[in-house]
Amino acid sequence: MDIQLAEEIRKQVEEAFRKRGRVNIVITGRSGVGKSTLVNAVFHGRIADTGQGRPVTKETREYTKDGIPVSILDTRGLELGAFQETLKLLEELVAARAKEADATRHLHCAWLCISEDSRRVEDGDVKAAEMLARHMPVVVVVTKARSDQGFRAEVQRLLPLARNVMRVRALQETDDEGHTLQPKGLVELVELTMELVPEAQRNAFAAAQRVSIDQKRKRAHGIVASAAAAAGLIGAVPIPFADAALLVPTQVGMLAGVSSVFGLPLTEAFLSTLVGAGITGLGATFTGQSIVSGLLKLVPGPGTALGALISATTATALTTLFGEAYVAVLSRLMEKRRGELPTEDEVIQAFRQEMSLRGAA
Repeated sequence: MDIQLAEEIRKQVEEAFRKRGRVNIVITGRSGVGKSTLVNAVFHGRIADTGQGRPVTKETREYTKDGIPVSILDTRGLELGAFQETLKLLEELVAARAKEADATRHLHCAWLCISEDSRRVEDGDVKAAEMLARHMPVVVVVTKARSDQGFRAEVQRLLPLARNVMRVRALQETDDEGHTLQPKGLVELVELTMELVPEAQRNAFAAAQRVSIDQKRKRAHGIVASAAAAAGLIGAVPIPFADAALLVPTQVGMLAGVSSVFGLPLTEAFLSTLVGAGITGLGATFTGQSIVSGLLKLVPGPGTALGALISATTATALTTLFGEAYVAVLSRLMEKRRGELPTEDEVIQAFRQEMSLRGAA
């Protein structure tokens, strides 16, 4: 790999992390409603298992995990007589975060958890919903959902400021009659939250969550489309093949962006190996110009032979094919693993095989 390409890979890894950003979710509710279980069911990395979290107020702790672009602020104490003090401190924290210039420090959405077993909406729940709704979208999550019996409608009536009320069962359970109850409502909760968080945080949320591969895929399609459009602009004035390496930053940045939105632990070493795997799968060598010569094998028709000019149409097409091949590989791997992240070796091997098959087609 040449020095310029190595530097480009380093830059694109940094840029992918910058563009992905971070999303921050407030989760609140009484003790025992299943907040930790919900967080671990929705997000990669079992974030709620990472110790006690970092205290940010007397009753609020912030949970993070390296490589997972989400912070969970867990507010406790709503069942206590002094919950007003808890909410006052939380609102001060929310307001302070909102004033920060860095949007990755803002709090973007709140999940207010109420157990269906309790069949009650407490005063603390009402006050929490009212306070949080002044600053961010609020979703009420009815946890441990087994038998609604009109409870969801009652929650909606008592908490009208909530954007929606979602019934969720985070884990597989067995009822009193021995029937197996599968998890439910997690995908719908993720889809709703994706609509509610700001656009700038949606790639981070897609990357952090593990229950909806479709949300990862949708965001990845957007990254590929943007890269293809950028490649088309570069090729608006047809590029001599000798200058084909002008397209390489776009291709590398696209792979970095797709990797990051799927939640892979992106590193320079991984991205280098990934680019190499895709190109060697097409029978090309690992240099800037030969990357494009390899990708040209994906685009049939005249004008794609070596020595020809690379048009905007060709630049767009080869970028789209390269990117969508990678999206397809990651989607298949995650579906096979039921939402768990594949290993780097699995990704690299599968991508090499995919590009080899496409190049031979």
